[in-house]
Amino acid sequence: MNAMRGAAAYGRGASAYAKVGVESGVMSASPHQLIVMLFDGALAAIRTARIHLQDGNSPSKGQAISKALDIVNNGLLAALDEERGGEIAERLASLYDYVSRLLLSANLHNDLESLGQAEALLDNIASAWRDIGDQAVRG
Repeated sequence: MNAMRGAAAYGRGASAYAKVGVESGVMSASPHQLIVMLFDGALAAIRTARIHLQDGNSPSKGQAISKALDIVNNGLLAALDEERGGEIAERLASLYDYVSRLLLSANLHNDLESLGQAEALLDNIASAWRDIGDQAVRG
């Protein structure tokens, strides 16, 4: 019994430590790095959803897809500045809307193909964001 409590306490401690690490990373990140972090979070949630879908774990699949949707809609989409971003921001907004519909379809129909399409689209955009960051660092 004590070993179980010790393991649970360790898990809580490790989780709290990880949360502090993430919060510290967010606080010191540039706006560009924050967007990359959003992409990384959405992609990780989609990969988690795929694992749960393949395992037949619907509740966990739904939670992971909900997390990805939240990041896309309340992070990536909300970060767009359509005034200054013009046509590019409009196209990204349309793409994020499409990704959201793919994720909803994947959740509703247990559709690995829709999940894969959403992941591929986000991964392509994330790669472009990373390249922009690399170019900015190199000057």
